[in-house]
Amino acid sequence: MTETNNTDRPALPDHLSIDPKSPHFVREVFSHDIGIRFNGTERNDVEEYCVSEGWVKVPAGKTVDRKGRPLLIKIKGTVEAYYKD
Repeated sequence: MTETNNTDRPALPDHLSIDPKSPHFVREVFSHDIGIRFNGTERNDVEEYCVSEGWVKVPAGKTVDRKGRPLLIKIKGTVEAYYKD
């Protein structure tokens, strides 16, 4: 097994959003592949998360707002963010 060097990756924040207009958007984190486990299951549709408060925001089906962005619902549970290898 080879060990990966994690010093080039920034620490994952407690609260992160994929929306560039959000104050919780961190561009440096998105230069790496990120995974989210929610209640023990990997989710690929997470738009925003908060580990300390225990919630994720995911799209509510195909519904969009008047600006064309998906409407999001907040789901509470155990959240774990990690870098994929």
